[in-house]
Amino acid sequence: MNFLTIGHRGVMGVEPENTLRSFAAAQRAGLDLIELDLHLSKDGALVVMHDAEVDRTTDGSGPIAEKTLAELRALDAGRGERVPVFEEVLEAVRTPLQAEIKDVAAARALAEVMRARDLTTRVEVSSFHDEAVAEIARLVPGVRTALIAGRYGTEVVDRAVAVGAATVCLDIRRLTLEVVEHARASGLRVIGWVVNTQDHLRLVRALGLDGATTDYPEIKRTGRFTA
Repeated sequence: MNFLTIGHRGVMGVEPENTLRSFAAAQRAGLDLIELDLHLSKDGALVVMHDAEVDRTTDGSGPIAEKTLAELRALDAGRGERVPVFEEVLEAVRTPLQAEIKDVAAARALAEVMRARDLTTRVEVSSFHDEAVAEIARLVPGVRTALIAGRYGTEVVDRAVAVGAATVCLDIRRLTLEVVEHARASGLRVIGWVVNTQDHLRLVRALGLDGATTDYPEIKRTGRFTA
């Protein structure tokens, strides 16, 4: 099986995260997937941003959920980039996407777009929240899903199986061989995050993971040579 390299919010180590500029750079670097984050604006747009508030990544302040899309568009998301919506990313890059949803409401909005555009082969949906994974799977038959976890033990595998996820995306700082073996026994793929150094890369390759989420495009170039 090929080792996947997934661009974290594009290539956030070198470009403003979750912007079209970052996603285009990830595509140019040849990353296998591009990971992005989705929130709903006040008027229901699928906005691409990681945090629930705009403060860290733009020149504005306040919760996304309290701003209209027009208000979000007026913000600078870094180097003059504007906050994109999910549909714009679909048009801007051809690379397959891993869309992280934060709640059930975002799952429902994303499901509408995925059904309308027949995106089940192009977009994998991930979340830290079991109920969001279960909801997108219910609404979009055949969708590929992943459960993300930062604090976990072997029970994360059972949680993923329970909601029908095919993949677990796990913080490498807590990753153990026991967890990986349990995932394998359950037929799950295992992706490690965030893999930004050669030591990180050697770890995930030694554990036999299926791929790595990274902030830097260099991991793609070196990953195939690291055993």
